[in-house]
Amino acid sequence: MAGYFAIFLVLLTLACGLLWLLDALVLAPKRKLALASAQAVTALPEDAQQDILKEPAVIETAKSIFPLVAGIMILRSFLYEPFQIPTGSMIPTLLVGDFILVEKFSYDVKDPVWRKTLWHNNLPERGDVAVFKYPLDPRLDYIKRVIGLPGDRIIYREKQLYIEQACQNGQTSGCGVLEPLPQAFQAEAEYFMGTMPQRRYIEQLGDVSHNILTTPMRPEMLRDYYRQPNTAIDEFIVPQGHYFVMGDNRDNSQDSRHWGFVPADNMVGKAVFIWMSFEFSEDPNSWLPRWVPVGVRFGRLGRIR
Repeated sequence: MAGYFAIFLVLLTLACGLLWLLDALVLAPKRKLALASAQAVTALPEDAQQDILKEPAVIETAKSIFPLVAGIMILRSFLYEPFQIPTGSMIPTLLVGDFILVEKFSYDVKDPVWRKTLWHNNLPERGDVAVFKYPLDPRLDYIKRVIGLPGDRIIYREKQLYIEQACQNGQTSGCGVLEPLPQAFQAEAEYFMGTMPQRRYIEQLGDVSHNILTTPMRPEMLRDYYRQPNTAIDEFIVPQGHYFVMGDNRDNSQDSRHWGFVPADNMVGKAVFIWMSFEFSEDPNSWLPRWVPVGVRFGRLGRIR
């Protein structure tokens, strides 16, 4: 839906701008010429002159909304775009009902229609919470955490993440060694998915410290994993120009373990801020529809880690 709205916004801005230009170059001069011709015959009162010079309603509307729609298009296409979190795959970092801002210029800046790169900027980094076009259906926007960079070797085995970082730009330390990511236990059964209790850990991913959830009773669905040639079933080697992403809710996330890698061209931007967070009723007997918020979680507003 976000892609369709972007196209609609571009078309609306273009239509308003063209109508404004048409009026300035063609219609307005014609109205002035008509006024001059009428005044050559007889003197016209002020109200009659204004009637001749009056802009058509469609032109007046286009000129009045053009600055607004053009500003919105520039803001959400190249600077910041709002997104809503619809699923629990990023719990506890992001909850259902969180509204976030995505910084579009954190990565390569792309045009909003064909998504061709207009300006090369920074590359995604390990630990970024990134929004991207779902590789299997680019009409959909997904949000996950960047785990692996091009050339990295990733293993996810028995709820533990291992990374062998690829050496970059002459790097000689901290790479080429398969190491488990440090995890510090925080709480038991803080969140529930169905009837299975979960555990919360703080995971250290490079310089980024963030929360994750695991579901100890839930077995790994290895048969559903993405199969990469010449690797173990739970092993992934990130191709050049691609990224490996995972949800922080590790056992309740469809991510790179299941459908593969995210091409760099699919990256939309970095999630940086929660600007609103609504709480919804979880009572199955509530008379309110599930999509109606019952409160605002003010404590969640702020930067995303």
